[in-house]
Amino acid sequence: MTLRADSARVRERMLAAARARIAAGDLELPLNAIAKDAGVGVGTVYRHFADRQALLESLASDGFRELVAAAAAAADNPDIADGLRNLLRAGLNHQLADPALAAILSAPESQDAEILALARELLTLSERVLDRARAAGVIRPDIVPDDVRRLTCGLQHAIRSGDDDDAAIDRYLDILLRGLRP
Repeated sequence: MTLRADSARVRERMLAAARARIAAGDLELPLNAIAKDAGVGVGTVYRHFADRQALLESLASDGFRELVAAAAAAADNPDIADGLRNLLRAGLNHQLADPALAAILSAPESQDAEILALARELLTLSERVLDRARAAGVIRPDIVPDDVRRLTCGLQHAIRSGDDDDAAIDRYLDILLRGLRP
């Protein structure tokens, strides 16, 4: 659906207000507060976003597309161990940079058709990466994409709970990869 120019500008103001709240540490995203911050009526917010989940999905769509691109690159990487590491790192980095994406990946029940399509594509690409990694003996035979999703969501939370993000990413990624080995 293509929005009229004025409607698109209003939508972008609401998304900017939501991003500002997230940047300030507010992941609750009350739609009434978003309306106030964007200078619109609450009905306008609800016309664009049925609920908080729909707002989060709109905020996360760009990051989700980037994660799908990282999964495609990992699936095509001739060195599957390197591809898997790159995919896991991309997943962590995207979640750390985009709390909306982290929230969407933590609760995979999406409403938005675009997010559902991206999730299917990510699943297909992740299965390709894991199939190749299993065949190469890089990971255990029982690892499935949902394991990887849950583990990276957990790592993202663990990294956020400390004050050494860069060092923690490498340390926890290494721990995860060692745990995935056969």
